[in-house]
Amino acid sequence: MTDEPSIFNIPNALTTLRIVMVPFFGFALLHHGGHSESWRWIAYGLFVVAMVTDKIDGDIARKHNLVTDFGKIADPIADKAITGMAFVGLAIIYPVMWWVAVPVLVREWGVTLARLSIARQVVMPASQSGKVKTMAQALALGGLVAPFHHLSGRWDLPGDIVWWIAVALMALAVVLTMTSGVEFVRDVIRHRRTSDVPAEA
Repeated sequence: MTDEPSIFNIPNALTTLRIVMVPFFGFALLHHGGHSESWRWIAYGLFVVAMVTDKIDGDIARKHNLVTDFGKIADPIADKAITGMAFVGLAIIYPVMWWVAVPVLVREWGVTLARLSIARQVVMPASQSGKVKTMAQALALGGLVAPFHHLSGRWDLPGDIVWWIAVALMALAVVLTMTSGVEFVRDVIRHRRTSDVPAEA
């Protein structure tokens, strides 16, 4: 049995960085009520950095066997914290987004807490729909955080196109969020049923 690697490693440092970035991202997104274009672009930059480091720290941890218990807990929390802040911030700026933010956040945090609670018994791999959901959600949130629809001049039409693509991706992400949540519950129930069979035998 190999010892767990030290928690003081690059993947965990990147995960911690994402958590620290959350309040700064929220401040930039909601500065001047979310109507400051320059601050919205800063928020977009922070969000992109968070999404990129989320990918990088996972790849490094798996490639160099740096997966730790801290990382297993902190990584999903960091991911849900930054996306949760994006959902809440966008809902404050565009109140209609509350209809999207509330059910999505309930599902996301519910599944995250469930994963953490059963992490010692089994690692539930992300489904294919869950992976597509994560990508669609990140692209949609990024497209809505950035003030593309406020661009003017020759960038007016391209900005509007990007904005509506982000809206369409958000609709797709909401559908996949709910369906992948149902799949997760189904897989957990299936695992518990199969794991109970040897115990009863």
